[in-house]
Amino acid sequence: MVPEKLTFSPLSRRQIEADFSGGHITADAGLLLLREVDKQHRLTQRLATVLDDARNPVLVRHKLQTMVRQRVFGVAAGYEDLNDHEALRADQALQTATGEDAILAGKSTLCRMEQRVDRQAVINAHELLWHHFIEQHETPPKEIVLDFDGTDIPVHGDQPGKFFNAYYDHHCYFPLYVFCGRHLLVSYLRTSNRSDSRHSWAILALLVKFIRQYWPDTRIVFRGDSGFYRLRLLSWCDRNNVDYLVGISKNSRLLKEVDVPSMLVRRAHGELGEKVSATYRFQYQAHTWKYPRWVIARLEEGELGANPRFIISSRYDDGVKLYYEQYCARGDMENRIKDQQLCLFADRTSSTRWWTNQWRLLLSGFAYTLFERLRAHLKKTPFERMSASNLRLKLIKVGAVIIRNTRRIRVLMSDAYPYKDELSDLVRQLVPG
Repeated sequence: MVPEKLTFSPLSRRQIEADFSGGHITADAGLLLLREVDKQHRLTQRLATVLDDARNPVLVRHKLQTMVRQRVFGVAAGYEDLNDHEALRADQALQTATGEDAILAGKSTLCRMEQRVDRQAVINAHELLWHHFIEQHETPPKEIVLDFDGTDIPVHGDQPGKFFNAYYDHHCYFPLYVFCGRHLLVSYLRTSNRSDSRHSWAILALLVKFIRQYWPDTRIVFRGDSGFYRLRLLSWCDRNNVDYLVGISKNSRLLKEVDVPSMLVRRAHGELGEKVSATYRFQYQAHTWKYPRWVIARLEEGELGANPRFIISSRYDDGVKLYYEQYCARGDMENRIKDQQLCLFADRTSSTRWWTNQWRLLLSGFAYTLFERLRAHLKKTPFERMSASNLRLKLIKVGAVIIRNTRRIRVLMSDAYPYKDELSDLVRQLVPG
């Protein structure tokens, strides 16, 4: 059959013609990089083991491991919905990356897999993330900081646990994220009708117990904003030798404690005519506390007036170091959440089943973890600090012609690809010899 010829308006004297005889062309040749990263760490292979496969083995066409890998790689490549896999299942780059050479699972098969997820599978998937975190360290670190934070996921349909949140001004879920540096440890779906700190105490206790099995001498620091200030949580940290840096909302007693230093900052602003900030450390005991704790005040005076902030610290140290170097460093965690929410579709919680939505949140987390393991091979390069969406655009979204036969699979990329040197270096690192 002669392919249909398409004719476009000419360029100068040259005719522009096109047809559909180019063979199999993919836009996602870079998925082969993630395949090599995944082979090193066996992330999707281990993730598949947390699911129960109740299918009749005689009738199984698509292996559970292949389907899990298909979903994680699909999210990493920028395909957010199950519907996308109706076309993706025929993409030879995705087939090769998942270890297959035939049509992959369609949306209905993938949907049935996700609907079988239960609470135990979610627990086991989180434990897998924790084991993976431990594996990335050759020796126990002297100190680790566990960053806790929540964010909103808008809900528009009849999903279970839908509530209106006045702060965000819409119906939403309110997942809890926990990171240690760039390592994702917890991606836990919650309803939005409770406080920021909901279940954070239980999760912190489980994490500390798990980490100390492997690193008994490592110093653990719990860090969170004022939404995570709970007296019982801080008291638990004191009893279990866990340090903390936690925000606390200002009140009349705290403001009275900093009357004098605030006046000095205000006077300095009047003399200099520019924003002035300083820190002031003092011991403070609320009425419900059994003993005083260290509080660091960040006092700031600018054109809009005073803007004091307060944090509670379990350690005695310089106020500038505690606030600016240690507490403010938690802002980097918000970029990691954005990677998942904006780049890796953690907000695609559209199922009418709770645990399916939690599973999709985790799929985003595992796609993020794959990118982080890829990033480990990109140190001292321009790619090292790029967001997941930029890494995808430059290293995953690579056009190529794929030619398959019984002996080999050839992936023919353009000579004009701007990052071919970096891609070649990556392949040499990931596939030595």
